[in-house]
Amino acid sequence: MDPSEIKKKIGRFRILIIGRANAGKTTILQKVCNTREDPEIYNGAGKKVRITMLRGEHHIKNEMVFRHNPGFVFHDSCGFEAGGESEFNKVKAFIAERSRKTDIKKRLHVIWYCIPMDEAARSFTEGEAKFFSQCDTGSIPVMVLFTKFDALYDVEFAQLRKKGTSWKESRELAPKLAEDSFVNGPQLKFLKDVRRPPECHVCLSNMNLDDADCGPLMERTAGTLHNEVLMQLFISTQQTNLKLCMRYAVERTLAKLVDSAETTLDEGHEKVIGKLGAWFPHLSAR
Repeated sequence: MDPSEIKKKIGRFRILIIGRANAGKTTILQKVCNTREDPEIYNGAGKKVRITMLRGEHHIKNEMVFRHNPGFVFHDSCGFEAGGESEFNKVKAFIAERSRKTDIKKRLHVIWYCIPMDEAARSFTEGEAKFFSQCDTGSIPVMVLFTKFDALYDVEFAQLRKKGTSWKESRELAPKLAEDSFVNGPQLKFLKDVRRPPECHVCLSNMNLDDADCGPLMERTAGTLHNEVLMQLFISTQQTNLKLCMRYAVERTLAKLVDSAETTLDEGHEKVIGKLGAWFPHLSAR
C-alpha cells in the first residue's frame, strides 16, 4: 500500500503531547505544522470548542488541528504538576483506552513528552518519574523532547566568559560544549535507569525562531514507528522536511521499481512518478 492509499484509509496521524506549563509545546506544534496560527480544538463529538492550550483550559480527549496541516491531530496533557495524582490517572487511562482501539484511526500513534531545559533544576519531577516507571503505553512509542535546549548554551557561554574567553569564541564554542555535557548528564542517565524508558530523545533549541529546524524531530519520530503503515502515514503527512520525504521515497519505493521492465515504457514512467509523488501529497507537479 502506498502513502496515498494509506492516507485515504487512516486519514490523520495522531500524537499525544505531554509537558509542564511553558514547556514550549505550542511553539513545537506550530513549527511542525509550519504555521503561527493557534489550533482549532474539537471535543470528542467533533464539535468545535473555544478554548486554548493554557493549563487548566483543555481536556486531553479534545483534538487539536492546525488548518495549515490538518493531517496531524494532537491531544494535549499539561503534565502532572497541575493535577498531581488525578492528572496522572487521566493520562494513564487515556493512553490505555487509545492503545486498545481496534480502529487504527482512533489509536495514538506516538507520544511526545516535553522536558524544558530552561528551568534551574533541569530535572525530572516526581510526576514525570512516575510516568516513566508506571505508565504502560503498550505499542505506542514514547519520545522525550528536551525543549528550550538553547538555555544550556547560555550556561556554557557564561562559564566561558568567566574564564576570559572572547565573546565571539564563547558563542561559537557554547553549543558544542552544552551538547557534550548533556550526553553525560543526569537527564539521560535517568532515562536509562527507569523501568519504562522512552524509545528515543531529541534536543530542540531556538524553536521560537523563524528558521528553527524541526527536522531532527521529524526524523527521530519516523525512526520510532515500527509499524510500516504508520511510518508511511507520518512521512507523507509532515511538510517541514522535504529531504525526509525524498529519502523514504527512494528507499521504500524507487528501489523496488527501478529494475522493473515496465519502467522503460512511458506509462511505466508515469506509474513510477505517481508512486514517488505519493510521498509528497502537499506538493503538486506541473
